[in-house]
Amino acid sequence: MAGLRHAMAREAAIRQELLACVVLIPVAVLLPVPAVERLLIILSMLLVVLTEFLNSAIEAAIDRISLDRHPLSGQAKDLGSAAVATALLMSALCWIVIAGPVAVRWLSR
Repeated sequence: MAGLRHAMAREAAIRQELLACVVLIPVAVLLPVPAVERLLIILSMLLVVLTEFLNSAIEAAIDRISLDRHPLSGQAKDLGSAAVATALLMSALCWIVIAGPVAVRWLSR
């Protein structure tokens, strides 16, 4: 719980991603799709949050070791950010493939 409190207080990206979950999870629950697909889009959003927590932990550990610029420190932070970007892409693809057709049907009425 301390980690969650810390993240909410000091990590803007985690607050944004949790806000997206607060908005999108109810949307996912209401989508007229099979339960497995609903679970997939919800879990894809939670994967983004999980990855952001791990990225923040990597950044904190690197900063604890040294605030000096070092290529390996930059590489570790960049790889953590790439992991978050990959999780975001995966979640977006899940939403496009699963919720996209529902949205198209709804808009074409």
